[in-house]
Amino acid sequence: MRRIIAIVLAVFLIGGVAAAVVAGREDQDSSTATKTVQGVIGSEKAEFFADPDVVKALAARGYTVETETSGSWAMEGLDLKGYDFAFPSSQAPAAELASKYHVRQPLPRPFYSPLVVVAHRTAAEVLADNGLAVLGDKGGGEGGGEEGGDDTGNGTLSMKAYLKAAQGNRTWQQLKGTQDHGELTGTLFISTTDPTSSNSGALYLAAASYVADGGRVADGTAAVDRTAPLMRKLISVQGSQQTSTDAAFRDFVSGVGNPLVLVYESQVAALLAGDQGGGEKGDDDLVVLYPDTTANSDHTVVPLTAEGRALGELLGTDKELRRLAVRHGFRPQGAADEFTAATDAHTTYLNQTLTGVRQVPVPASKVLHEMARRARDQD
Repeated sequence: MRRIIAIVLAVFLIGGVAAAVVAGREDQDSSTATKTVQGVIGSEKAEFFADPDVVKALAARGYTVETETSGSWAMEGLDLKGYDFAFPSSQAPAAELASKYHVRQPLPRPFYSPLVVVAHRTAAEVLADNGLAVLGDKGGGEGGGEEGGDDTGNGTLSMKAYLKAAQGNRTWQQLKGTQDHGELTGTLFISTTDPTSSNSGALYLAAASYVADGGRVADGTAAVDRTAPLMRKLISVQGSQQTSTDAAFRDFVSGVGNPLVLVYESQVAALLAGDQGGGEKGDDDLVVLYPDTTANSDHTVVPLTAEGRALGELLGTDKELRRLAVRHGFRPQGAADEFTAATDAHTTYLNQTLTGVRQVPVPASKVLHEMARRARDQD
């Protein structure tokens, strides 16, 4: 009997040890397993989330991120049930989504990017010769460029002078210095994305309307009425518009389309760093013009689940993920020195401190929607 009891106890003991080993393995597996989170993002962040180093860094922190792209304003029309987060390109569409899905504040804002106008060198030099831009380190201003070109790859676009030219239907041929540049023909305009669906196009109108209305932020229908004819002109002259800056920027780099295109600084910075396979075509033909009055694009996460919020906060607090965001051209919130250090080799093209650039408030979402709709209305 004692022998039988001893055998039974031994079996239970061995079984207990085996169970403990299995439980330990399960705990270890669960601690290293990744959570899959799904989100809808602006196209300008697609390269970031597809970067193998970003994928690896997120996996090391327990996340597998699956994304789909959409215009930032177009996200409002999507059914986001089943997604963990939305990641539009600025606070205005993010606020709309947060209200629609009853998301608690604050919303994570891991990084931002100024809007810039990329220009071919001859176009930038003509703008400078005609008082619409200032090239190099000569500072911003409300007109009055220096005579002649400059070897720099960046400058400041005078929004006041540009809007005056747009109001007067100026053509490239009416500007001095274009006679030897057959590619500079037709109406002078900046190509943008569709403001009714894309964040960059809407922010362009926000900044332009601010300047056109004497430094006032549009606060209702009366304000929209005052600038609607000019805003319509800025959009209608473009004809068909892209729905994303990603496509517009790739066209510009390949030499297709208009010589002046509104994009995000992050796209330029990533190109210069080689992250977008950017062109041997040459940075020699690239000039980056920073509008002297603009609205920054604060990339804002709208968490739809707890996992989405945790991911959004991680993007802003994790040093390695911030480093990778900078590699893709984004400026981390509250960490200007990280962007400055990473882009020191590209100061010919990038205005690291945004000297001469005035950041203006963005109208409320409802007002901006109305402004964009009126600008697109051809009736």
